[in-house]
Amino acid sequence: MLRLQFSLLFSHKAVRSYHKMSAHKSRPFTVFVEGNIGSGKTTFLEHFRRFEDITLLTEPVEEWRNLKGWNLLDLMYKDPSKWGMTFQSYVSLTMLEMHQRSTPTPVKLMERSMFSARYCFVEHMMRSGILHPAEFAVLDEWFKFMTNQIHIDADLIVYLKTTPSVVYERIKKRARSEEQCVPLSYIEELHTLHEDWLINRKHAECPAPVLVLDADLDLSQITEEYKKSEHQILRKAVDVVMSSPNKMSPKKPITTSPIQIVPQRRIL
Repeated sequence: MLRLQFSLLFSHKAVRSYHKMSAHKSRPFTVFVEGNIGSGKTTFLEHFRRFEDITLLTEPVEEWRNLKGWNLLDLMYKDPSKWGMTFQSYVSLTMLEMHQRSTPTPVKLMERSMFSARYCFVEHMMRSGILHPAEFAVLDEWFKFMTNQIHIDADLIVYLKTTPSVVYERIKKRARSEEQCVPLSYIEELHTLHEDWLINRKHAECPAPVLVLDADLDLSQITEEYKKSEHQILRKAVDVVMSSPNKMSPKKPITTSPIQIVPQRRIL
């Protein structure tokens, strides 16, 4: 049954290509689901939970909320200048654990990554003056060490592209206690950093090809769009990697333009 589901999901040609890649790399096809706060990453991941061939790794928020009784996420939001360094250090540790976690399936979907932690969130703290230059230097050196010395698998990035005002309203509606003090300006700044990293390629290398989804739709509507296009999205993911000249060198910067995918349109 599992083999049949896998064949239906990816198509015979993609499956054969994947198995050749899997035999060489001995690892799952790895997708990072990236986007701003409130962009619908958890909704996207949950949509694929019913597939037996996919392992989902959600952002370890509960670990950030309870480190031996300490809510580091809450401390960081309330006093970022004091707790930003501590919080981002722990984020690096927990994200590295997710990257290294073995999975029993041929596909692995991760909510965010070490790369967005560094290129978006740590970068924002540095630019806004939240981090002392010495603190930023330590976090940056730690990131460089991890990415240079430890192989971080990356085959595809799904970017849930949103408008800051839309996700700001979502954040207020979901009423996560730690996020109640988040201003719209913070969301706008994070949006710019995601765009500069994944779309404009201004300030950091992109470790994998990028698929862009319009995630401004209402979450109830976008779930239906994911349902309509799930097979095409995943098959396209494999095809993109198979045709990428960088597929065997995930640390090499990707210079090709992001692939624009409109949810309402069929993916061929």
